[in-house]
Amino acid sequence: MSERRRSRSEMRQSQRKKQKRPLKKWVKWTILSILLLGFAGFAFGAGLFVYYASSAPELNEELLKDPISAEFYDMNGELFATIGVQNRKYIEYDEIPQEMVDAILATEDVRFFDHFGIDFFRLGGAVIANLTGGFGSQGASTITQQVVKNSFLSNEKTLKRKAQEAWLAIQLEQQYDKEEIFEMYFNKILMSGNVYGFATGADYFFGKELHELELDEIALLAGMPQSPNNYNPFKFPDRAQKRRDIVLNLMVQHGKITEAEAEEAKKVDVTSRLLPEEQRKSLAGTKYDGFLDVVLSEIEEKDPSLLSEGIKVYTTLDPKAQSVVENIMNNPSNFPTENIQSGVAVVDTKSGALRAIGGGRNYGAERGYNYAHDLKSRHPGSTMKPLVAYGPAIEYLKWSTGKTIVDEPYTYSDGKTQIRNWDYGYFGSITAREALYASRNIPAVKTLQEVGLNRAHEFISKLGINVDSIVESDALGGGKVNLSPIQMAGAYAAFGNNGVYNEPYTIKEIVFRDGSKITYKEDPVVAMSDYTAYMVTDMLRDVVSTKRHASGSKARVSGLDIAGKTGTTNYSADEFRKHNLPNSAVPDSWFVGYTTNYSIAIWSGYDDRYEPMTSWDERNLPQVLFSQIMGQISQGKETKRFVKPSTVVEATIEVGTEPLKLASPNTPSELKRTELFVKGTEPTEVSDEYKQLEIDAPFNLQAINQFPGYVDLAWEFTPPEEMEEEAEILFEVSIQADEEESTGVATTTEMMATVSNIQAGRKYTFTVVAIIGDVRSSPASVSIEIDGGLTEPEVGYPDGIDDFDNEGPGKNPGNNSGNNGNNSGNNNGKGKGNGNGNSNNNQSDFDDWFLPGEEGNPVELPTEPTPPAEAS
Repeated sequence: MSERRRSRSEMRQSQRKKQKRPLKKWVKWTILSILLLGFAGFAFGAGLFVYYASSAPELNEELLKDPISAEFYDMNGELFATIGVQNRKYIEYDEIPQEMVDAILATEDVRFFDHFGIDFFRLGGAVIANLTGGFGSQGASTITQQVVKNSFLSNEKTLKRKAQEAWLAIQLEQQYDKEEIFEMYFNKILMSGNVYGFATGADYFFGKELHELELDEIALLAGMPQSPNNYNPFKFPDRAQKRRDIVLNLMVQHGKITEAEAEEAKKVDVTSRLLPEEQRKSLAGTKYDGFLDVVLSEIEEKDPSLLSEGIKVYTTLDPKAQSVVENIMNNPSNFPTENIQSGVAVVDTKSGALRAIGGGRNYGAERGYNYAHDLKSRHPGSTMKPLVAYGPAIEYLKWSTGKTIVDEPYTYSDGKTQIRNWDYGYFGSITAREALYASRNIPAVKTLQEVGLNRAHEFISKLGINVDSIVESDALGGGKVNLSPIQMAGAYAAFGNNGVYNEPYTIKEIVFRDGSKITYKEDPVVAMSDYTAYMVTDMLRDVVSTKRHASGSKARVSGLDIAGKTGTTNYSADEFRKHNLPNSAVPDSWFVGYTTNYSIAIWSGYDDRYEPMTSWDERNLPQVLFSQIMGQISQGKETKRFVKPSTVVEATIEVGTEPLKLASPNTPSELKRTELFVKGTEPTEVSDEYKQLEIDAPFNLQAINQFPGYVDLAWEFTPPEEMEEEAEILFEVSIQADEEESTGVATTTEMMATVSNIQAGRKYTFTVVAIIGDVRSSPASVSIEIDGGLTEPEVGYPDGIDDFDNEGPGKNPGNNSGNNGNNSGNNNGKGKGNGNGNSNNNQSDFDDWFLPGEEGNPVELPTEPTPPAEAS
């Protein structure tokens, strides 16, 4: 048995050996295949490199040393600006301080003096980054390669361009010394705007020569080329300081300075080193500097080195609109104070193309803080209400513009923080439309709460507003969202474009020296339904209307269909106390409005947030500027009205009903509103809140012909019990002579009237109708025949008086006892009854017996018939 088992064991081992041989063979062939593929790949790559390199341009010393001007064209293809070597101070290598060299190398290319134009260590890191983040996600360019690229090549992230760049870098290293190459880079690099070269930057930002610079200033300049406009210390000192500190850390890391030196330099505040504003040098300007500044910022976001490549930039600039904006912004008579500032963005409603920019008052070539583009730290105020509250409510909840909201004392969800309206008052039950056009705060917060923060956040994210989250105070524009005028104009344009959002842009196309081009235009985003866009627009029309409480009426432009929204921010209670601000103080004022052609956003305020606006002229400035700009740029151009889509219907509702109900015939006119609904959500139930008021006819109507030519009327009336206390009761008196047409002769609040011009020998019929609001009673009628032989009544005279000099109505005081059998009641001696009272000897009181109203004149009989409904 044991021999048998051994034999089986040996057999198993023999089988295992046979199984292992194919495995080893397979591994061997795999390794060999990889080596062969690698060799083939290397050979192919080498061949491709040689092929691409053979088509590379030749080195040119003039192009190597001088920046190549970039050209900028407007929407019509006309050149409006050129940026190049106009603002540059050329410095030779020997004049560059060593500390400056160390800072640049530590930041850009620490092994510059060791490699031959290509840094394989840096290349390896870039390859790994590109494999994980996609081709082009990180560059490996040395200073030599940057000089080559900026002098001869386009900015394409392609293998061909990279191969040519590497080849030319090697060639450059063979033909020029390292110091000469560094000198080219030092003088060629873009620092900011139209400032080229580090020496020019030192003079422009600090007013110093290179040898006068301190370590912190050197580090700041060395860090700027990565993103010149974003690290411009005049515009963004905080960003510049962070970048400076990164450079100082890199200098420590590479042994250029000590940790102690770096920490000492970091203590210096960037703004303390900068030239004061009044000492800053003005640069050679171009046309339309405010717009050009935004173009440069857009280029920088794509690649800062593009500006050194001699590119042609075709923009969206409308020179007519830009001229209008600049002329208005540069006219001091348009501004209520000397120092108040404004930023203006004009966007094409349909495409998102920026047409004009107002960077600030008298914005110039120094391209300082651009209030249209850079303003991202100031709250937008109530301009956020359509974006985070009412827009989402219509989109997700299908609210009507007539939705009932109660404006009442209210707090945020914490139950503690009180929300206040700007006037500290409350409107009670109002429509969503009125809540928006009157800019009520409490209804806006209630609306956001009903929508929900998540859905509101989703809504604004489709409008180019990118924030991690929002809070309830964002409904009032005082939360987490801060927007520039450009962003705001772009967001509102979607309301005027049937709900389609286009990100604002200035660059249509960039053409490189070799003829290659890049076209830029983001895809449109359907941000909301067309019904949401139109219903919000229709509500915002009322903001610029003449309605009571309309908050933006000063932005109106005659003949243009405009929708828009005002916005004002506030200081906190702590800020009021800390800065001793007056009660009327506000830091920011906004207006955003649009037509079917343009969307314009305007901010106004002061550089220092704690220099407040305190007058209505300051607060209304954005509206006034908007009206001027929109009016002028729209001249000679057809501006179509906003068109209601088929998804929206109208219905006349009764304000205050919840859910909304249709107005009934009895609904008071002041509570009837024609509002918009998403089709299919309109109400069908009619409100029964107000019933038909039934008014009894006047009764005991009497007509008395006491004196020739006059008839006195008197009647009684019982008001309905359900009548409102403040309601006014009117009585409409009409007369019909014989068979002629009835004519209205008076409307009075008294229960009496005197009619004159009564002729003898005719029959008169008088009717009286009671009127309360829109409701009329049945008529009460009485007829009287006037004969020609009217007997003068006997008159009793007071003691001592035998007669009066004059006869006629209103001239004979005494005891009036004639009533023709039709009189009842007591006149209390004032002539207000029906003839049974006792009159005193006061002539003016006696006059009143015959005369209605407060003027003391008898009613004249009309010579032409007048329908009763028109009588007054």
